[in-house]
Amino acid sequence: MFDTILCGGTIIDGTGADPFCADLGIKDGKIAAIAPNLQGGECIDVNGYVVTPGFLDIHRHGDAEVFRDGFGSLELRQGLTSIVNGACGLSLAPFGQAHRTELLRYLQPVTGKLDPKIPTDSMGAYLGALKNLPLNVGMMVGGGTVRTDVCGYRAEDPDDFRLIHRRIEKALTEGALAVSLGLGYAPECFYSTKSLINALLPLKNTQIPIAVHLREEGDMVCEAIKEMLAVAKALHCPLHISHLKAMGKRNWRKKIPRALELMSQARLEGVDVSCDVYLYEAGSTQLLHLLPPDLLEGGVDGICERLQKSSVRNDLRRRIKNAHDFDNIAQMVGWENIVISCLPSPQYQPLIGKTMLEVAQMLNTDPVDALCTLLCDERCAVTMIDRINCEEDIRSILRDPFASVISDATYPIGGMPHPRVYATYARLIENYVCKEKVLALPEAIRKITSLPAASMRISGKGVLRVGMDADINVFKPQELHEKASFEAPRQESEGMHYVFVGGKAAIKNGTLTEVKNGTALIG
Repeated sequence: MFDTILCGGTIIDGTGADPFCADLGIKDGKIAAIAPNLQGGECIDVNGYVVTPGFLDIHRHGDAEVFRDGFGSLELRQGLTSIVNGACGLSLAPFGQAHRTELLRYLQPVTGKLDPKIPTDSMGAYLGALKNLPLNVGMMVGGGTVRTDVCGYRAEDPDDFRLIHRRIEKALTEGALAVSLGLGYAPECFYSTKSLINALLPLKNTQIPIAVHLREEGDMVCEAIKEMLAVAKALHCPLHISHLKAMGKRNWRKKIPRALELMSQARLEGVDVSCDVYLYEAGSTQLLHLLPPDLLEGGVDGICERLQKSSVRNDLRRRIKNAHDFDNIAQMVGWENIVISCLPSPQYQPLIGKTMLEVAQMLNTDPVDALCTLLCDERCAVTMIDRINCEEDIRSILRDPFASVISDATYPIGGMPHPRVYATYARLIENYVCKEKVLALPEAIRKITSLPAASMRISGKGVLRVGMDADINVFKPQELHEKASFEAPRQESEGMHYVFVGGKAAIKNGTLTEVKNGTALIG
């Protein structure tokens, strides 16, 4: 006897294989059978619908969001049944009291304000606090968080790398799925390649993935990929390159073909390397990401103290105009393509949605002074949406067989979020499958099910197969619709007919239920 039978649907199993018609039986939270004419259980007629694995987003920044009221609605509406947080080295655990205040200041623009009840001292405590989840939630241990916990935001390497090793090992033992790196952010930007390898020695000869936000994603993206391939070879462990892109018009259609070629060649040499991509020409991150790495030392306090000085501002003005020795986003994309999306102070709310050129005019100054003033006055708690990618590069990455799709969703409180938070997975199918036909539907589904599950070594997810977890979506591809836009981002996607999490319907006949059947994903 089955708990539920999905009758007469078109099965797209997540492997990229051709669709086929069959019934699917669910029993005790698992897929119990896939065959024609199943009997013995409640039958849901899904004739005319596709039946797929639940979607996985292996790159979100919802570390604090998962504890907030209402979490899960916008995710489930896109068909997400599993997400992984703690990306870009910026995980909300583990860290203690030594550098807690400065770490939380640095994380706030990405995760939003932290409820003090969230346990952060250990990965085990954090994962143990994940209760009553509407979908499954996993965590990576952030290399930046670990390094900050050991030695703050100083540029010098820790005196004893064993302190970092013990924290990484403990977090992995307690259930972290991978180690994430944010080499474009402090304090990991201060690592040399050699010291980075040293910090990651616990991963040597393991199957634990490194998920990396590269040191550079513009002019020097290929050099940054070569660096991480060298790290993966030295450690002999899997490598996953997060949100692959080539920022800046001068790099469009030039760097990405070479980047994909570098990874392909590395696979021939035995390196286990994959990547992912988000589906928008604009990204979103902290405004302080416009600064050179050397200005990030000392965390928020150090940054603000430094940016108060006219000599520093003058030097920054010169460097942004001329320098090519860091990921110089303002130079590569232009101030007119950098938009303020979130900041806390009431006096600056009129700046939300304005480009940095417009902000400078409103503040009666130039863009560099406007940048420094905002960062100082808002204690760096400012986010931006930056128009950095080109559509042709996105499509090139999408077509690569080793590239998953992710959202890179951040959850600042207030302001203007990026529409990718609400719409990435509907956008993939509506735009890149149904309208533009960049991908066939089975391959698109593979890129948001079995491929990301394999990249993060998540067992039981991503494939419709007997014995796998019954995380399942039922929908008509032509009915999926992304409603969120840059002008009006806070709109949930539509078109999911059923979404099952662990065999229970979280969406039923297009309506959210009150079912909370998600679990913590333990590595």
